[in-house]
Amino acid sequence: MIAKMPPDGDLPFASPYRHGFVRLAACVPLTSLADPAANAARTLELVRQGHDQAVALMVFPELGISAYSIDDLLLQDALLDGVEAALASLAEASAGLRPVFAVGAPLRFEGRLFNTAVVIHDGEILGVVPKTFLPNYREYYERRWFASGRGVAGRTLQIADRLVPFGADLLFRASGRTPFTFHAEICEDVWTPEPPSTAAALAGAEILLNLSASNIVIGKAEARRMLCASQSMRCQAVYAYSAAGVGESTTDNAWDGQASIFELGELLAESGRFPTESTMAVVDVDLGRVRQERIRTGSFGDAIAARQADAVWRTIDVAFEPPAGPLEIRRAIDRCPFVPNDPARLAEHCHEAYNVQVQGLAQRLKSTGLQKLVIGVSGGLDSTQALIVAVKAMDLLGLPRRGVLAYTMPGFATSDRTRANAWALMKALGVTGEELDIRPAAKQMLADIGHPFADGRPVYDVTFENVQAGLRTDYLFRLANRHAALVVGTGDLSELALGWCTYGVGDHMSHYNPNSGVPKTLIQHLIRFAAGAAEVGEAAVAVLRDILATEISPELVPADPAGKAQATEDFVGPYALQDFTLFHMTRSGAAPSKIAYLAHAAWGDAGQGGWPADLPAGGRRAYDLAEIKHWLRLFLTRFFANQFKRSAVPNGPKISSGGALSPRGDWRMPSDAKADAWLAELTANTPD
Repeated sequence: MIAKMPPDGDLPFASPYRHGFVRLAACVPLTSLADPAANAARTLELVRQGHDQAVALMVFPELGISAYSIDDLLLQDALLDGVEAALASLAEASAGLRPVFAVGAPLRFEGRLFNTAVVIHDGEILGVVPKTFLPNYREYYERRWFASGRGVAGRTLQIADRLVPFGADLLFRASGRTPFTFHAEICEDVWTPEPPSTAAALAGAEILLNLSASNIVIGKAEARRMLCASQSMRCQAVYAYSAAGVGESTTDNAWDGQASIFELGELLAESGRFPTESTMAVVDVDLGRVRQERIRTGSFGDAIAARQADAVWRTIDVAFEPPAGPLEIRRAIDRCPFVPNDPARLAEHCHEAYNVQVQGLAQRLKSTGLQKLVIGVSGGLDSTQALIVAVKAMDLLGLPRRGVLAYTMPGFATSDRTRANAWALMKALGVTGEELDIRPAAKQMLADIGHPFADGRPVYDVTFENVQAGLRTDYLFRLANRHAALVVGTGDLSELALGWCTYGVGDHMSHYNPNSGVPKTLIQHLIRFAAGAAEVGEAAVAVLRDILATEISPELVPADPAGKAQATEDFVGPYALQDFTLFHMTRSGAAPSKIAYLAHAAWGDAGQGGWPADLPAGGRRAYDLAEIKHWLRLFLTRFFANQFKRSAVPNGPKISSGGALSPRGDWRMPSDAKADAWLAELTANTPD
């Protein structure tokens, strides 16, 4: 029931419509009581604004054409005739306007009055959906005026001289270059245990509209958000909600005009409440993300199968065409999807990540019956984070910190700065620290295998690097044997994605790796969190800050003649961009061209959008599309080439919903898979 994406056609790369986005608006016009002509005119004003802003779909409040709070005036023929005339006029005036829109109106049908959503587009009334659940408690008296739409299906209703589909069985589907399917329900429908939108979502509706006239009391706005967000998440859909606002009668109630749009449980846009003039919330919703989420969630498919036996729907075709030219995206794109911009959420995420890591390592140590940990400490980000976790795991188990056996193992390119920081950190944390110089053993191994470095030649190839990395891990395992200890891994999720680790007896391997689910962009914030919250004691704070300020390097190759040290990001790309790609590829299954588009929207202008708290000024830079495409190509090449490493990773906990790469957890793929199709898609659909 989910429409496939069409060929790109003439939609430019710089259009969100090309990449599976649809522009939505939740609208709150000023209302005039029992004045259909005036209400239709204000509705039309917003539809025209939506046209100018390239909006595809708009939702308006419940009974917006008549006003909701007019009580028994709803039963007056003069009012109802005026509503039908206003709808006919509104439909006619919409000719040539791009948006599809749903408005609320009371309509007569076979001797009954229904509270309905009327869907209009480009001069036509496409269909009418009656409200199913009518509130008749506390301040609500809808059964006094309306009949329920339950069971109304396959019918046709006349509005003025137009015959239009009528029933609770309607879905509306736009095909063409920008396919989307939507459904409309009305206010109380979503407050029930089984909203009509649930069945509609299982029938293929990706966008769920709610036309509401919910009055406001203290705390109700948050209840609406919770309700709409949960329906959006449960139905794996977009949910757009529009409540009546200024102009409704305040005789016994008040109205706040809350308009909100949710995607998979996340609030994307909300209008200001208690507006004094017509307003709307506009955002580009990601239907590609919705479709991917439904595909990968097997239980959603099971629910579809359970419903199909008794589900009968009529699908109304919508001839929607997006604008042909470039269009700036109307949506906040997180630069660092693993790291929230909001300081409070970031602190919460860091607290949770620490507890996941510590609990995982503590449980593994407890299960083995051992009481000591062995870890290599380089003075870099990853080993710093793993050492903090190791110390806190020992604290949790009531074991002495001296049981953490930490080794700094200088090699041919170890700097005085990182060596000093490693020692300072070990002392500050109260672990057992030792230094083990690997250079003599490395020289012997290089000589044994006939490497030219052993003859004094400056050959710094992958063998030269991996001899050092392998020896460090080999020593750690043998030390663990000697001391009856567990080897703690330090490599992170980003390195695993890029294959930036030495396979087997190298930094790829350990007995347990608490960092395996933590991306590089998050690790630096975890360390800042520890320093800022004095989680590790005041003595460690200064060294943590210096470690954060140190350029990321494996320190395996000596500095060049100009004094430039080996820099990881020169080889694998900026971790900020590579983590961005990692998230959108593994979590959302996005095509490379879409990832490039999103990355450019997020990173193209350093002056636009938010940044994670405490990110240094040096990290707040922009990347142009050519840079993004270059590093994305490298990511794809390395990601596919290094699956064999991910197929044999040690145990470690999943940290983020963005995914993990363990074959026992989130990610399974054959080591023989090729990147050709992904690289071809990037080349064909992403301009230079």
